[in-house]
Amino acid sequence: MSKSQIDERMAALLARLLDAVEVCVISGGQFAQFQTQVLRHLPIDDRLRARLHLMPTCGTRYYRWKDGDWSLVYAEDFAESEKAEIIEVLTRSAKELGLWSDGTWGDIIEDRGSQITFSALGQQAPPDAKYAWDPDGAKRRLLCARVSEQLPGLEVRGGGSTSVDITRQGVDKAYGIGRLLEALDLTIDDVLFVGDRLDEGGNDYPVKLMGVECVAVEGWEQTADFVANFLAREGLDGAVSVG
Repeated sequence: MSKSQIDERMAALLARLLDAVEVCVISGGQFAQFQTQVLRHLPIDDRLRARLHLMPTCGTRYYRWKDGDWSLVYAEDFAESEKAEIIEVLTRSAKELGLWSDGTWGDIIEDRGSQITFSALGQQAPPDAKYAWDPDGAKRRLLCARVSEQLPGLEVRGGGSTSVDITRQGVDKAYGIGRLLEALDLTIDDVLFVGDRLDEGGNDYPVKLMGVECVAVEGWEQTADFVANFLAREGLDGAVSVG
């Protein structure tokens, strides 16, 4: 999920998709980002909200619509002492590798409760600058490797185009999809996952490893095209997860 408002076409398609199947949006962003960029712009009523499952911070949190509001189902939060250690290791490692910049767009490290996120150019960096910073992912892989050596008990993965996400061991998007299957009494065969980080080391890769059918996309335009084609099919059943 990029830090921009959902496009009108994508919002309309998501509403139509919700009318056909259960939908889960799972992203590295925090819940407040879901609210401002997606939820406020969806043309849906409470019936469709009840079919929408929200998993911010890579599935480390899960929200469902209940009694007229979004209710937290679970949160795999870090303790304050854990957060302090992660932030210290991230900061030191980025500086040692020459990946720490003083000229950024917003905070470089963000405490999201259940996830600590490093964004090399800042949380509000423009898309063009973000895509140009690490086009082949080499910088993120380097930082992930350095941080993983020092925090062996945690999950360290590349997130967006300039970010690295840290969560509890085993608590990633695959964990979130597993909890979704439990909540909806579904099996892996009932779920289709659409994501743009399915490459090894990407934050969608754990879902691919668990055996869920996955569709690789680049950007919201490809996601919208896929959803439009998906809706044209007959006999829809199960759930769709958008990462």
